[in-house]
Amino acid sequence: MKDKLDILYEDNHIVVVVKPANILSQADNTNDLDMLTIIKEYIKEKYNKPGNVYLGLVHRLDRPVGGVMVFAKTSKAASRLSNEVRNGNLKKKYYAIVNDNNLKDEDTFIDYLLKDSNYNTIVTTKDKGKYAELSYKVLERDKKNNLALVDIDLKTGRHHQIRVQFASRGHVLYGDQRYGKEDKKQIALFAYSLEFSHPTTKEVLKFSVKPNGEVWNYFRVI
Repeated sequence: MKDKLDILYEDNHIVVVVKPANILSQADNTNDLDMLTIIKEYIKEKYNKPGNVYLGLVHRLDRPVGGVMVFAKTSKAASRLSNEVRNGNLKKKYYAIVNDNNLKDEDTFIDYLLKDSNYNTIVTTKDKGKYAELSYKVLERDKKNNLALVDIDLKTGRHHQIRVQFASRGHVLYGDQRYGKEDKKQIALFAYSLEFSHPTTKEVLKFSVKPNGEVWNYFRVI
């Protein structure tokens, strides 16, 4: 897998990659392959590093979701990038295909979300949940299949946030088996853009990639 790493940028402080769909961001109890391990092995081999390789996980993407991620190669870079995440300065944008159901052309969703004991996220009240906000615009509609392609500006990074905020309003993401109870399809959610300040040079870096897969071919604009 490390031989097929799609690296968008690398220096002594960070590495920016495209995570394929269905690969874990970080190892879990399944013992399946994960991006953190893959990139560590890549660094270890490329630079002939002895012993353990440091690599900081700054943010995550859900396992079925592909897209741009940045990892920190030093603890200082990890700390500074983590501060950007906390301060909302690491900006993430997503493409998603959702059930149209008369979705507005554009809107902002604000909710309070809570992760339950089954690792699901639910909409709850302000006193129980964490603030969650996103804005979106519809880029194109497929009226025949009742689908809409949306461009999402994620303001907060809550667990399963995009999936839950759209599903709770009747616009389940295409292929979302957890919140949509759909047949087994690949979820149509992709983190296509990532923008942040370099942890040492402070230069603003922005990376964008296009999703691939059959479902995205329904639409012409990407």
